[in-house]
Amino acid sequence: MIITTAKRLDGIGEYYFSKKLREIDELNGQGKNVINLGIGSPDLPPHPDVIRVLQEESAKPNVHAYQSYKGSPVLRKAIAEWYSKWYGVALDPDVEILPLIGSKEGIMHICMTYLNEGDGALVPNPGYPTYRSAVKLAGGECIDYSLTEKGGWVPDFDELDRLAAGGRIKLMWVNYPQMPTGQMPTMELFERLVAFGRKHGILICHDNPYSFILNDLPMSLLAVPGAKEVVIELNSLSKSQNMAGWRVGTLSGAKERIDEVLRFKSNMDSGMFLPVQLAAAKALSLGKDWYDSVNAVYGERREYVFELLELLKCDFSRDQVGMFVWAKIPAAYADGYALSDRVLYDAGVFITPGGIFGPAGTGFVRVSLCTPVEKFKESINRIKSAGI
Repeated sequence: MIITTAKRLDGIGEYYFSKKLREIDELNGQGKNVINLGIGSPDLPPHPDVIRVLQEESAKPNVHAYQSYKGSPVLRKAIAEWYSKWYGVALDPDVEILPLIGSKEGIMHICMTYLNEGDGALVPNPGYPTYRSAVKLAGGECIDYSLTEKGGWVPDFDELDRLAAGGRIKLMWVNYPQMPTGQMPTMELFERLVAFGRKHGILICHDNPYSFILNDLPMSLLAVPGAKEVVIELNSLSKSQNMAGWRVGTLSGAKERIDEVLRFKSNMDSGMFLPVQLAAAKALSLGKDWYDSVNAVYGERREYVFELLELLKCDFSRDQVGMFVWAKIPAAYADGYALSDRVLYDAGVFITPGGIFGPAGTGFVRVSLCTPVEKFKESINRIKSAGI
């Protein structure tokens, strides 16, 4: 008997980092001791008060039952207050917020909620690979829109109008501060995105996990007047609160959108463990001193990443934000994969090839800031020793 997989998996490969981590484990098994500068998983812990809340709440006997699909009112209120304080966005915690088990699941939920077989979804190139795979798994068709260095890593709205002209585009994925390029948003860009969504009847899905990292001006697409008519926004505690493994995210938007996504989500999972939600609420109440302390660490690390990239003769902007540095490779290499492999095999240091984010990233690499300074220093010394 031959067992076959569903057709929805056709063209969906294993996540790049899943495969690469196995290779790195194999190299480490051979004694290579690879330094991984690839993945954006914060190595710093959450605030001690956040951990304390989790410990205290999880010791209580009455917190271990199934939770509401809509999340704890305490967490939804904390999200609303966080959006009001930092983004200047008013959200009704009862109907305009949906806590998620990490924002990555929200990407899938949104695609499954809105895309029928063959519907088009605009996907950034370069961009987060999960947008593409989620669209495909939902039966939709990915329609790339270009982001270029010359264009400042923002969409060409003439191109967007042409792509939307056929009327089959249902939604558009956007992400600012942009990953992998680190491009900051402007209010003008956000206003144009909202106007584009309204003009073509397209749902603008904004993925916003990086707005606090090395950035003093966090922005939400929902801050544009009237944005809730055409925008839903994902956010996450993974990056700015150092809680990646806790799997806490949120979806915000108009009541109608939240209700629609909830119809799908409630058939896929249950609510998060209540102590995790209460600890997340505590994390969202932290003040500017918390974000400043996190950014002081990332700022120091970024200087060493700049030094490393200069050593590799890469070109890059010092104005980018987020927890990565995006850099153009030197002409001596065919693509980012070639440079990444040489650094890995000759120096035992892994940096991410830009091509995994789409064809427009082929000539680039990305370096994560989620590694202690000592590891960056050692990486620099290894690259020097290898003569790269």
